[in-house]
Amino acid sequence: MKLKNKVAIVTGGGKGIGRAISLALASEGANVVVAGRSLPSLEEVVKDIQNKGGRAKAIQADVRDETQVKQLVKQTLAACGPIDVLVNNAGIAGPTAALADLTLQDWNEVLAVNLTGFMLCAREVLASMIPRRSGSIINIGSISGMAGRPLRSPYAVSKWGIVGLTETLSIEVGQHNIRVNCVSPGAVKGERTNKVWDAKAQALHVTYQEVMNSIVNQHSLKRIAEPTEVAAAVVFLAADDSSAITGHTLVVNCGYHINF
Repeated sequence: MKLKNKVAIVTGGGKGIGRAISLALASEGANVVVAGRSLPSLEEVVKDIQNKGGRAKAIQADVRDETQVKQLVKQTLAACGPIDVLVNNAGIAGPTAALADLTLQDWNEVLAVNLTGFMLCAREVLASMIPRRSGSIINIGSISGMAGRPLRSPYAVSKWGIVGLTETLSIEVGQHNIRVNCVSPGAVKGERTNKVWDAKAQALHVTYQEVMNSIVNQHSLKRIAEPTEVAAAVVFLAADDSSAITGHTLVVNCGYHINF
């Protein structure tokens, strides 16, 4: 097992990509703290892990709230011991609308969850990682952080910010033997992608099927990724297999090419 006896926190771990990441880390021997806002969803993931013989604990926390993030890390340390891996995965899609039509609340909410939450979680785990001179932080970005994304400006800006945070933090903490990387998926099968595509279809006054066909056809593999494929990339960056990799963004997108 690549992560035997390691302690990992996965934010937004109750569903979608986060759920797949939590299960994958646990399957490699990690003791996983599944964190997020919906306790029932977190507990379902913990139950799935435990039914497979793994170890996991659910901790309810909103990454936008500094006090809750501090409590998440404190509870993890008390219940599980030193933190080896942080997966910053919590995120929201935000509105599908032109910037001219956005409210300040829409903008602030997306950045609070998708970017500020990452900073808060990283800052708090580093307080224990730095003295131990060990740790791996993995930020979940998006290909929306690699090119402009019409109708999704808050989301795109937050994901661009994650790449900047990853590269900057990797330089700051590399001297402490702590690695910081980013996994940037493209479209991934699941409820969130379905909602985003549906919102785009409505905004463009076309059918959902037309949006789906257009996007899938822009992928070299003519499909979108499975959550488990993103999770496999996270396991790689969490384990010693990637011991010389830091400040890197690993793209998992089935060969997506943006056509304007």
